[in-house]
Amino acid sequence: MKISTYQNTVDEWIKNYGVRYFSELTNMAILVEEVGEVARLISRIYGEQSFKEAVAEEQKREMLSDELADVIWVVTCLANQTGIDLETALQKNIGKKTKRDQYRHIRNDKLK
Repeated sequence: MKISTYQNTVDEWIKNYGVRYFSELTNMAILVEEVGEVARLISRIYGEQSFKEAVAEEQKREMLSDELADVIWVVTCLANQTGIDLETALQKNIGKKTKRDQYRHIRNDKLK
């Protein structure tokens, strides 16, 4: 799915099922909450934290997938609310990173 299509899909979902967008401030708080849920899973899957009960590997992957999608959902809501075309913004961002970091990581001995 193209990013622009996803933005439109989220907008239509909000209009049909969500009544209206939450305020930008509320969505920012929700974004922080969702990123925290990703962090919690990462710390348990890849870090030293453990789950309270046994969780199958496939279930861990599914949980992380769902939480990452939640983060993208809220970011998309914020973009829609503020009139940001994410597809264009992401293309510009790749260009910025490429120009700025063209040699930075290749020359970083810590990455070798």
